[in-house]
Amino acid sequence: MLNNFSSDSIFTPEQVLENRGRVAIFIDGSNLFYAALQLGIEIDYTKLLCRLTAGSRLLRSFFYTGVDRTNEKQQGFLLWMRRNGYRVIAKDLVQLPDGSKKANLDVEIAVDMIALAGAYDTAVLVSGDGDLAYAVDAASYRGVRVEVVSLRSMTSDSLINVADRYIDLDHIKESIQKNNRSNGYPYRSFSGIVIPDDHEDFMG
Repeated sequence: MLNNFSSDSIFTPEQVLENRGRVAIFIDGSNLFYAALQLGIEIDYTKLLCRLTAGSRLLRSFFYTGVDRTNEKQQGFLLWMRRNGYRVIAKDLVQLPDGSKKANLDVEIAVDMIALAGAYDTAVLVSGDGDLAYAVDAASYRGVRVEVVSLRSMTSDSLINVADRYIDLDHIKESIQKNNRSNGYPYRSFSGIVIPDDHEDFMG
């Protein structure tokens, strides 16, 4: 995460990383999923975790997503996430009048960011949702440094304005996408569940 530094930056990238302290990661699963679609990539979540942590001490990495309890593919994916460094926060999808399904987890993200503010020094928020700007601002007033990571075309200016640092996903996509020679995550089979390569409709 050494991108986007201007030549007149007060701190070098190395100094910023040294000053990050303990890091907590908050990932808006739906927002990241659609950003990846826009970029035309598939996320390697192991690489993503390493990239966002960037050698700092990790407190915890939260992944927020809507779920369809009857979708075995999605359940398999979330099981893999839980076994590979992520704390999954899930909410059942709700069907909207137009037939689409959605689960809004902004409140959960905001509450966790504030409640844990004393336990970490830097928050890495992977979302472009402007509704989270107030939570970011509140966390900042509690002494937390906030880095926002998202696709610029899907990111609210209000969120960027209250963040201490903004990183465009387009600038780091090569380091978080799956390798061409690999068709999927380092999938494993847990309790007879084979995690699929096709992960459409995983995110809510």
